[in-house]
Formats: sequence, C-alpha cells, structure tokens
Amino acid sequence: MENQKKKNLSFSVIYQSVPEGGYVAWAPALPGCHTQGDTLEEAEINIKEAIALYLETLGSRNECLPQEVKLFQGMVEVEV
Repeated sequence: MENQKKKNLSFSVIYQSVPEGGYVAWAPALPGCHTQGDTLEEAEINIKEAIALYLETLGSRNECLPQEVKLFQGMVEVEV
C-alpha cells in the first residue's frame, strides 16, 4: 500500500447565528458543504469534518479540488 503525504488546505468558512439558537457554518468554495452546531466551537469542529469528507469524496471520484476564493466581509450603512 502506498503512503500518500497529507497536506493542509485552507478554506474560507462563514458562520451565522440562527434565531433558534446555535450556528450554521458553510464553505463557499465547496458547494453544498455546510453544517451546524450549538456553539461556535461545535460548528467549527463540524465544518472541518464536513470539509474533510467533501474533499475525500472528490478524491474518490478523481475530481479536481475547487479553487479557494478569498472572501472579504464588511458592513455598509444605508439610509431608509
């Protein structure tokens, strides 16, 4: 069996608090890769697992890794 060297990859993740409690997390570069958790810490653990499984599935299908897009967040004020 051949040993494959593992590498670290970074993906932007968005966390959103939800009204009913807890947090939703998703990786925009990985369509459909999302999860949730009761705390931010749990959501982070869960999204790391979801990303790892997503990438494992891509690898098993010999599909290319998606390109990561740098995200920027900001706030704007509007008059209403």
